Amino acid sequence: MTGGISMAVIMREYRKPQDYEKVNEFLIRTFNNHKYPNWPQPRWEYALYHPNWKEDLFKYIRLWADNGKIVGMVNVEHYPGEAFIQVDPEYSFLKSEIFNWADKNIYDEDGNKKSLVIQINEFDDELKEIAERKGYIKDEREQPWFTISKFNIPEKFPEINLPDGFELKSLAEENDLYKLDRCLWKGFNHSGQPDYDVEGRKRMQSTPNFDKELNIVVVAPNGEYVAYSGIWMIPQFKTSYVEPVATDPSYRRMGLGKAAVLECIRRVGERGGESAIVETALPFYLSFGFRPIFQRYPWKKTT
Repeated sequence: MTGGISMAVIMREYRKPQDYEKVNEFLIRTFNNHKYPNWPQPRWEYALYHPNWKEDLFKYIRLWADNGKIVGMVNVEHYPGEAFIQVDPEYSFLKSEIFNWADKNIYDEDGNKKSLVIQINEFDDELKEIAERKGYIKDEREQPWFTISKFNIPEKFPEINLPDGFELKSLAEENDLYKLDRCLWKGFNHSGQPDYDVEGRKRMQSTPNFDKELNIVVVAPNGEYVAYSGIWMIPQFKTSYVEPVATDPSYRRMGLGKAAVLECIRRVGERGGESAIVETALPFYLSFGFRPIFQRYPWKKTT
């Protein structure tokens, strides 16, 4: 063992339920408030409790452990064909092995073609070099969803305004899952009528760190939920994670989505939070105080 690092690192399958908290500890331990190398813990929690997460996706998670402590991981979010590599900075020598496992096991198949996208942070020169050697091509486009942005919570929070007749409410005050599902369905531009996935909404709200006091809806004069902002805060972080945010198309450009997000962040600030992050640089977020801090690019190979 050198500097606390064992040479007995083993790769193994993800085991439920005990590995959930072990991965949480790993992501919290390796989080950096500026250029974080791995997912923030709330994204992991959000992914595993999302209605799109299916049981067979667990086979695409592999863990690398040193005497029981998680030091590396590869995982998908909601489908094979896209992989995320997470590594403790002290164990960067594992990156090549983890990359190779993803390359061989997480690809998507379409006819005779296999493809895989691996998301790589702009500052991770080691992973970029490995990707180039293995024939992956970087997507050079400057897309807002490749960018991580941050909002620093001011000591004096700005006033939050709404048009007359609209009201901000937390899900602790009112939590109509049918109205919430309709808002998200419309807000993410789905056509037709929502399928009212109430069980999916319940699942999302069952996560260990879901806090109804922090999650905000905008209620229209007719009683419908027309904008929603979710936010995730855990005690070990001074940073919160904004996800998801949606506004009914019929009510856009009225400042409703902005008001919902700011109210979430304001409440986080009241609890001692210092910042919020969102994994996009859409103009909507930049218009009221989020600022880009780094890029994450997809690298793709098709064979």
